[in-house]
Parts: sequence; C-alpha cells; structure tokens
Amino acid sequence: MTVSRTASSPAHSAPKPLKRRVVALAGATALTLGAFAVAPGAAAASPETPAAPAVATVPGGCAYTAASDRPVLRAGSSGDAVKQAQCLSNVWGGLVPKLNVDGKFGAATQAKVEWIQGCHGLPEDGVIGARTWEALYYPVPDCYDPYPG
Repeated sequence: MTVSRTASSPAHSAPKPLKRRVVALAGATALTLGAFAVAPGAAAASPETPAAPAVATVPGGCAYTAASDRPVLRAGSSGDAVKQAQCLSNVWGGLVPKLNVDGKFGAATQAKVEWIQGCHGLPEDGVIGARTWEALYYPVPDCYDPYPG
C-alpha cells in the first residue's frame, strides 16, 4: 500500500522557518558564549602547514591561565587566575558592567562574582571555588536577577 502526502498534509506545514529560527538562535547563543572563539595566534591549516593540535575553546577567548587552573580566589587575591576569572565574568552580555581585567580581586570583582553565583543558584559568598569556576566557564544563557548597583 502506498501512502501519498499532499501539500496540505501536517508533515509539510511550515517547519522550515521555525527550524531556521531555532538554528539561528542556537548559533547566536554559541557566538555570545564564545563557543566559536579562536585561540590567539591560531591560523587556518593549509595543505602546506599541518593543523595545530586542537585547543579547547574558552568563552571570550580568555587565556590568562589554563582552563584546568582553578585555585580558590577571594577578596584580596591577585594574579593571573584572578585575571582569568575577571575575563570570564566579562563574557556575560546585556547591561552587566565589565570588570577591569587587572588581576586584583577587589570590591567590583566580588560584587560581580556574588551576582554570578546567584544566577547559578550558588551560595553568594564571593569566593571563587570549584562550583563558581564551573559557572564562569559554563554560564547560564541569561540571568533574571537584576545586577546590584
């Protein structure tokens, strides 16, 4: 038995524009989160030059430390790990203020870390531990908590 579908069949009813919108939204979200970030100094491979080893992409292209370097940070901390945390916090879009990436964990960094922790349902203690590092590397798509200030 052969089943034929006509143009009015539900199987042909306008899924393509919706699918395009979903794909476009997913692409925009990925770009916003830095999923397509290119590592500094990376070049496209050509037949003459072999491809470089794959490097894990980091949101916003933050490369102050290795993604595996996740020490506990708090107010008063300083150094490259603080720069990494500040850079990662700047990936958040919208009207959220950007931090100066200076490697000094001061009041502005603490306020932003506490806000990010709240967006992820973490205790808002301002200390960057394992769970907060995870939130910095894998942020929620949007936060509905108003930014303090």
